[in-house]
Amino acid sequence: MKTIQPEYIFETSWEVCNRVGGIYAVLSTRAASMQEEHPDKVIFFGPDLGNSSDKFFREDKKLLKGKLSHCRIGRWQVPGQPIAVLLPWQQLQEQKNAIYAWAWEHFGVQSHAANGDYDDSCLFAYAAGQKMEELYRALGEPVTCAHTNEWQTAFTLFYLQAHCPQIATLFTTHATGIGRSIAGNGKPLYDYFTGYHGDQMAEELGLVSKHSVEKQAAWHADCFTTVSDLTAHECLQLLDKQPDIVTPNGFESGFVPSKTIFPDKRKKASVALLRLAEEKTGNTFQTSPLMLCIAGRQEWKNKGIDIFLDSMQRLAEQLQGTSHTVIAWVLIPYLSQPMRDLGNVKVIFIPHYLPTNDEPAIKGFSYYDLLIGMDLSVFPSYYEPWGYTPLESVAFHVPTITTSLAGFGLWAEGAQAKMTHKPVHIIHRTDSNYWDVVSEIVTSVVTYLEMTTKEQGLFRKAAAALAAKADWKHFYPFYRKAYQIALEHMSKRNK
Repeated sequence: MKTIQPEYIFETSWEVCNRVGGIYAVLSTRAASMQEEHPDKVIFFGPDLGNSSDKFFREDKKLLKGKLSHCRIGRWQVPGQPIAVLLPWQQLQEQKNAIYAWAWEHFGVQSHAANGDYDDSCLFAYAAGQKMEELYRALGEPVTCAHTNEWQTAFTLFYLQAHCPQIATLFTTHATGIGRSIAGNGKPLYDYFTGYHGDQMAEELGLVSKHSVEKQAAWHADCFTTVSDLTAHECLQLLDKQPDIVTPNGFESGFVPSKTIFPDKRKKASVALLRLAEEKTGNTFQTSPLMLCIAGRQEWKNKGIDIFLDSMQRLAEQLQGTSHTVIAWVLIPYLSQPMRDLGNVKVIFIPHYLPTNDEPAIKGFSYYDLLIGMDLSVFPSYYEPWGYTPLESVAFHVPTITTSLAGFGLWAEGAQAKMTHKPVHIIHRTDSNYWDVVSEIVTSVVTYLEMTTKEQGLFRKAAAALAAKADWKHFYPFYRKAYQIALEHMSKRNK
């Protein structure tokens, strides 16, 4: 059968040129592969947040000249430098009630219980749909796919299907709102998984509107995708919809320093980390301590921050009386805690995204600039549909510890099965084995501590080899298939 592919791809997310969480990493690292296949015919649409967007965006008034009005056009400052359109949405506030009434009438979206960031997200998404239609018409109506990410941009999909049905639509849920909320509210997601029903839980958790818009987007999209088999199972249970295809998250090797400069970058990071550790602890370390980290959003249970800190406490008890020293870095935006000195283990919080931090020793360092200096990372997630942080870790040659409740962990289990040195330690996690996970983390860290430098080097080399298997060039074909599915369904929808 002939493969159908789009000439243009429009993609939107609240995280275009706006680093909030993992979706920024997904889109920004995928951009180079998309640009290679569709040069300057991949166009990202994001919210115009003023100066906060500009560190990731460079305006270029020559791009798409005369084809779009009342928005800023330029390039996203990531590998591939794709075209990005940043647009305002606040002008739609006066039309909000009419837009919500329209969405209810045509798509069954229940906006009456809106709260939190619902209004800004949905109005931005509606505005993005308007701009996509405007650009599509100005370009001469080429074969186009519009890819929307998460519930925040579902109104883009609704707008296009109503006003510009010739554009094929895709919707990706990176994590269902109900699944994340069940986990984040301390409810046992896995032991009673088949007993949870999305609509019922939306009422209980106060997520009626967000769940409604996510569910309707999944049902109305020409192609519905998610990022792992773990989340596909969740979508079927909580959204009553099986995804059309799983599109796993890859990583762009262009983010990793080349072999010629990698050692210098690692040394620079190690020196900066050591200097900051000495400033924070008041200690002078006679031997190089083991540097390990946890990073991600401030989700205490879902990201395993709780289990990480308890494991560091246990680790300190086990290392008492030995010559081993561990510096445990907690790189969690907005999470501010004092340093907890546990003897042989020093826990240090850096509560900001790194380029804007106030620590002189690491001023100007990005997350990747410091990640390269780590010896080990720990991501003991309870709820992790994919898990970009452990993937980023192995990409920067840092072995990692994660769990069976992370989509990346499940993928890595198979991908490293035949490797002599397995750089991802995958801990089986359930609703009821918290302290077993703590103990296994401690055992894994101690095992790594007791390795020779040569042995650690072999695991670092294995981490790089595993990351190569997750390069976007291996995963982008799943997107080609998704575009094909969307275009085929769009053709049937318009007959």
